[in-house]
Amino acid sequence: MSQLNCILLIDDDEITNFINVNLLQDLQIARQVEVATNGKEAISILEERCQNAQCPELILLDINMPVLDGFEFLEQLDHMGIKKNNAIKIVALTTSNNPKDLKKLQELGVETLVNKPLTKEKVEQLIA
Repeated sequence: MSQLNCILLIDDDEITNFINVNLLQDLQIARQVEVATNGKEAISILEERCQNAQCPELILLDINMPVLDGFEFLEQLDHMGIKKNNAIKIVALTTSNNPKDLKKLQELGVETLVNKPLTKEKVEQLIA
């Protein structure tokens, strides 16, 4: 399995971020794991990284967050054209099983949904 350059983890829960960052680092699937605690921070990170041709290849996105939630993040990302111009895979990492949420995620171009918590097996399936 080849190593990704960067994974962007977007989640407002500090404990979840701590656990997920450690898991991703232990699995050594990316050279760098960046964390944003809401969609607004994530947009700023993407604007900077993608401008320098260093877009993350994988985004793990929580849906329910303050400031800018996962749906709003996806809408802004779509308007910016970052995803179209870069090979970024976006995975919704959530606890929601609400059919409306799942439908909206599909409409916004998210093909993969992973229920929390993130595990070694789930990460390996995503990368495969």
